[in-house]
Amino acid sequence: MHIPDFLVAGIFSLSALTWAISAPFWVSRIERKGPNPYIRAGLVGFIVSMGGCALSVELGLLGLLTPFAAFLLFSILRSTYGLLGSAAATATQALIAAQTTGAARTRAITTLAGSLSLGTIVGPAIAPALIVDPFGPLGPMLGFALLGSFALAGAFVCLPRDRRGAESVLGGAPNMSLAQVWRRKEVGHHLSFGLLLCSAQAINLYTIGFVIIDRMAGDPMAAQRMIGIAMTAAAVAALLGQWGFVRLFSPSPLAMMRIGTGFAFAGNSLAVFDGDVRTAVAGFILASFGYGLARPGFSAAASLAGSTGDQVAIASAITFIAGASITLPPVIASAAYQWWRPAPFAIAAAIGAALLLSHLLPALVRHIVHDER
Repeated sequence: MHIPDFLVAGIFSLSALTWAISAPFWVSRIERKGPNPYIRAGLVGFIVSMGGCALSVELGLLGLLTPFAAFLLFSILRSTYGLLGSAAATATQALIAAQTTGAARTRAITTLAGSLSLGTIVGPAIAPALIVDPFGPLGPMLGFALLGSFALAGAFVCLPRDRRGAESVLGGAPNMSLAQVWRRKEVGHHLSFGLLLCSAQAINLYTIGFVIIDRMAGDPMAAQRMIGIAMTAAAVAALLGQWGFVRLFSPSPLAMMRIGTGFAFAGNSLAVFDGDVRTAVAGFILASFGYGLARPGFSAAASLAGSTGDQVAIASAITFIAGASITLPPVIASAAYQWWRPAPFAIAAAIGAALLLSHLLPALVRHIVHDER
């Protein structure tokens, strides 16, 4: 359809922006009606987005829409998922928080994060198999829309309407806005950590392809294969952290944050000081293992630091972070990459160092003061 690559990338940035902006909108609604309807609403948004995007591409390929019109329709339909998907993400975590406590909540949130990591492995693996006649390149979008329909049917069976109302599900807690809960020091500290951490991960995720292509400039096809290997290996590494490390050692949320950030810092630092493509890929995989630990760690820490009445607002804040982190940070890092090749890794490493200092230094000072006493 001759649509420039940067415009295609812009579609997903717009969807992420819609996700971030709409997240606070769902807080009071989920508190009034309970999480189940909004989990289903997110699945509806996914189905409409996938099926509608396939339709817009087909209309463009057939010449029934101009490339610009097809691009515009695709953007609008993709943003539908940004709007409703944020409701599902908020409702899912609110439901987990309402039904778990302590270590059980940490395990549940980590398992949820592991499911997302598993999706990033399975999705790209089966997508090529869905490019079949007569659908051609539309096959993956239509196939995933069908899978979304199965998930929606499952949501009606497994998440029946709670006739007792939202109070029985969420504890009948008072409304708290995203801004209010973020200003609470014991919760806001973890949320701010998460925003910076997720921004560092987004920088790595959205620039690693450029890095691999440029470091393998002589063989573009080999670079594409290496990108696929790097992405899959990184997702596997994150999954090993979430479903392996956490289940074996049962670390606390704070330990997950510190250990994970340490791995992320080490991986990015490795790639800054060595210009070889294998080093960049190894650093990316190592950092991904760290992000896989630290992301559910901060989510669990923020949830456990809040009261029952804070949980929907905290879940909304975490949903907001997921969208906000992939809007500006990757753009800034990509611009810096044009100026200095190690810039994305250096920025992510600097964020990791700042997070480590902010969490390790206070504990070290307390330890020294305690010993002196």
